[in-house]
Amino acid sequence: MKKRYITGYAGLRALAVIGVILYHLDPDHFGGGYLGVPVFLVLTGYLITDQIMAAYRNQGYFDIKSFYHRRFKRLYPPLIAMLWLTSAYIVLFQRNLLNKLYQIVACNLLGVYNWWQIFNGQSYFERFANNESPFTHLWTMAIDWQFYLLWPLVMALLVKFAQKRRNIFWVLVGLSVLSALEMALLFRPGQDTSRIYYGTDTRFFSLGLGSAMAVLWPFEELDNRFTQKDGVILNWTGLATLFGMLLLMFSPLMNAQTAFPYYGGMFIFSFFVTVFAAVIASPVGIWNRLMTNPVFNWLGSRSYEIYLYQFPVMIFFESRVSDLADHVTLYRVIEIVLILLISEITYRLFEKRRYTSEGIRYNLTKLFQWPVKLSKNWLKTAAFFLVFLIGSSGIIFSPLAKADNKDGALIKTINDNSKQQAEMNKKALELIKSSRKAAKKSSSKKSKQTSKAKTKTKSKTTKSKSGGKKVNQEFEKYGISQADLQAAQKLQVTAIGDSVMASSSDILHQLLPHAVIDATVSRQADVAPQLLQSYAQKGELQDNVLIGLGTNGPFTDDEVKQIMQIVGPKRQLFWINVVVPTRSWQNQVNQQLQTLTKKYKNLTVIDWYGYAHSQSSWFYDDKTHPNNVGQNYYSTYIVKEMVRASGSN
Repeated sequence: MKKRYITGYAGLRALAVIGVILYHLDPDHFGGGYLGVPVFLVLTGYLITDQIMAAYRNQGYFDIKSFYHRRFKRLYPPLIAMLWLTSAYIVLFQRNLLNKLYQIVACNLLGVYNWWQIFNGQSYFERFANNESPFTHLWTMAIDWQFYLLWPLVMALLVKFAQKRRNIFWVLVGLSVLSALEMALLFRPGQDTSRIYYGTDTRFFSLGLGSAMAVLWPFEELDNRFTQKDGVILNWTGLATLFGMLLLMFSPLMNAQTAFPYYGGMFIFSFFVTVFAAVIASPVGIWNRLMTNPVFNWLGSRSYEIYLYQFPVMIFFESRVSDLADHVTLYRVIEIVLILLISEITYRLFEKRRYTSEGIRYNLTKLFQWPVKLSKNWLKTAAFFLVFLIGSSGIIFSPLAKADNKDGALIKTINDNSKQQAEMNKKALELIKSSRKAAKKSSSKKSKQTSKAKTKTKSKTTKSKSGGKKVNQEFEKYGISQADLQAAQKLQVTAIGDSVMASSSDILHQLLPHAVIDATVSRQADVAPQLLQSYAQKGELQDNVLIGLGTNGPFTDDEVKQIMQIVGPKRQLFWINVVVPTRSWQNQVNQQLQTLTKKYKNLTVIDWYGYAHSQSSWFYDDKTHPNNVGQNYYSTYIVKEMVRASGSN
């Protein structure tokens, strides 16, 4: 019976592993693959609560001390190995990640890393700028540790005061619903979702539903509960819930940058997982057998190691290649092979073998004996010790490490620009209103009066092309003419962008004083319709609309259609294509934009990729964000293309 229980859930864990890997390797096609995480949380809630309730039924108490010891012995050695191995790699090959390493390791060991990520602005979905961390995914381990620490105490209170199983079940369901409601209430469209994505309170519903199932569906009581007729019902129930899981897991509908996952999508998925897990646990029906096969057993048994090493492998591998967009399939296969290979090695080292303090001391003693007696065990101990020393040196001395100067400059620029955006946009709107009032007033006057009125409303630095005072002369060396610079002073623009635009928004404001610029990190095209609609309702959507989105992921034709409907046929839409060679969607986004220009006559693609992709000196190390030189080229090129396409010059 126990074997059936273990192997069935190994299959469910295998599905979660497949979903998570597919999501991280190809998020544009598997938008909901991150939902492998709720699978692990539901199973954690079920297995731990089932264990606790069984102890109370059978012996009247739950041995918390023994529980903590088992959890520590099972989960800490692989986690510690991953933290030190990754730290050693950082010391040797990627020292720009040393900053705050000691905090990251300490918070993971203490089980509070998810809250550290929230308070340090570590977005799960922004893998550019300062967030290329190989530890980002470990937020789930922190939630697990908090659950392990507190849940035996919570269940002890429920057993004492709620007493009846039915009462405990409904309390757990109620807490789960409250958690899902909190997630929905805290969600704000267009804003960073890190708080609700990482929060223990807002992700509890997956754990809570699994725990409620354990109370209603205790494993040790299932054998005599069902008839063969029940098995037919369970078979169809399993099929329906599995279909629902897969539909959501591999559907763009569940893209975590959209609203639906937070407005109940994740809760619905967790409910499907809970029901499917209950079906697998039952002794009748076919699902336990179907979820038991060599491939699923292998993946499920190594799911913890695959989870631990997926991000380090992908982050480190992608930092070494500059042309992922041109070799997507090959590099994905290499990443998968590396993840599985490292997972297998660490599984054999830490899951198949249990290390005792006596054994560790003995091996260390042999390591330093002279003369050295080379053996397989000596070499393995030496390798462990070397990794420990290198990793420890990185952790210990990381407080002395400063943030990478290049990345730090980018982060500072984006933050400074973000603080200035509101004030600059306010000034731009005042200029636009002033210009419109002047234009309206001048239309009713004689030509001589009109000429004087126009002269008064011009910028102090903007005069006629032939004899006027020159503006922004310092930008002429970046390939833009004085005529275009002067014409740009009058161009009225509403701009929506991501971190690439945000890094240059100060320069764009200088070149386009009549521009309203709304740019922030992590933004994708799915939020653009709502933002543009908001500006339109306020009367702030200008005749020229500029979009700089696609860096963080591809978009659908339907999203573009919504954007074009809001922009309308009388406005001109400019869309900047992307330079993001380390992401699979670069070519897809650029090709799609080029195709859409044939469908929409008022859509113009600003070919930033064609202009800049070969200019490596214009970019930071992420090969995507323009550096202080590239920001000037980026801004002047955009302005030059807009001025010429709009006929302002």
